[in-house]
Amino acid sequence: MAIIYGNRDEAQLLPPSIEDYVDKEDPVRAYDMMIDAVDLESLGLVINSNKVGSPTYNPSAMIKLFIYGGSYGWRSSRKLERATYHNVSFMWLMGGLKPDHKTISNFRRDNKSIIKKVFKKIVRICLDINLIEGNCLFVDGTKIRGAASINNTRSKKKLEKYLLEIDNKINKLLDECEQVDNEECGSLVELEKDLHDEAKLKAKVENLLNKMEEENLSKINTTDTDISNMKGRQGSHSSYNGQIVTDELHGLIVSSDVVNDSNDLNQFSKQIENANENLGKDCNIAVGDAGYSKVDDIITTTDKGIDVIIPNQKQAAHNPKDDPFSKDKFQYDKENNQYICPEGKVLKYNRFRISRNDTEYQVSNKKDCLTCKYYGKCTQSKRGRTITRLKNEELKEILEARYASEDGQAIYGKRKEKAELPFGHMKRNLNGGYFLLRGLEGVKAEFAILASCFNITRMIRLLGGVSSMVNILKTQVA
Repeated sequence: MAIIYGNRDEAQLLPPSIEDYVDKEDPVRAYDMMIDAVDLESLGLVINSNKVGSPTYNPSAMIKLFIYGGSYGWRSSRKLERATYHNVSFMWLMGGLKPDHKTISNFRRDNKSIIKKVFKKIVRICLDINLIEGNCLFVDGTKIRGAASINNTRSKKKLEKYLLEIDNKINKLLDECEQVDNEECGSLVELEKDLHDEAKLKAKVENLLNKMEEENLSKINTTDTDISNMKGRQGSHSSYNGQIVTDELHGLIVSSDVVNDSNDLNQFSKQIENANENLGKDCNIAVGDAGYSKVDDIITTTDKGIDVIIPNQKQAAHNPKDDPFSKDKFQYDKENNQYICPEGKVLKYNRFRISRNDTEYQVSNKKDCLTCKYYGKCTQSKRGRTITRLKNEELKEILEARYASEDGQAIYGKRKEKAELPFGHMKRNLNGGYFLLRGLEGVKAEFAILASCFNITRMIRLLGGVSSMVNILKTQVA
């Protein structure tokens, strides 16, 4: 069989210009045109070729580098620097510019808020060209590991003990300095350096303790003070909680956010509000899974007239047990503000619990429970059966009925396809299962880049290819 061999010494004629390096259907052209369609100066990015001082790299090209690099799963400044030297599409995108990794890192650090705003502009462009409707939105979250070890998490007690050790070490160093000074032997240089290091460490620990006091934290990570310990399918790690809101029409991401709450209970209304802000209007329907089923949070959304479809924990269970003595088997008497048990006994108002925002009802005569044939099954308390009713219990019942309805089930059935698919793309295709930056602002910018990459990739297919997308986006630039 014949074999084709390569020849590194063979002379070849390269294209006369960088423009000829990439094909007309190369995805890099779509990324390039998308950022050109965004008015970066309106976002606060200064683009002034007449600015006095040392020349800077084109800010627009730097934004393109981050977002297009994200499509390859390359997010570190060193990998992006390497790409400008060895990857033809990056050479074309940057017009031959080759910023070093320090310049790339500094630009990202100084323009985190701009990068987040670029994603919002991309959403608006999708809305303008009818790729996003904004009528029905789906919310979902995922745990993403941060750039800090869980082993660096410290309690207040441990930090206070550590601070005491540092003070003792500083006092010891001061004594040694005084001894060297009195005896006029040896050198103070090393001792002063150690003293400076210990003083710097003490200031850091004191700042950590102050932050814990101000934010009422029980634990804090000494590497990344914004990160939290979260439990996921792969164990417990120092992580962040990535939140997205997607549109029903094509599953494009409308809003991206990162929080350090370990669960989603207080996130639903906040994320829907962020999405509505990006869209410039309120959606009609908002959908989330059982992790968002906190009624006191959902009411903020329902008060705006938005139809909410969220199951409670019992409805979301795969094989829910039918408990003959569960709360739904007790009848609520609204007129008398009391419950009637399946055996006809009355549970009257007992107290309102401020901490839980609910009302407790208890059987009026505990002997009714103790002598009941179902005692031990219904309750084992010697005080008799108690039931709690949320302050917004009526809304909870409305949400349960809405989810159970035929229409509610049809809409909720789309949630996995619309809300969970982007996370799979981000984590597997874009290498986004972890963050490189530290601090909430940094990881929010990183997550916005991943969301932008997902949307642009989807747009290429939805608009019929790169050339078609570029032509459509040109109208936005004009």
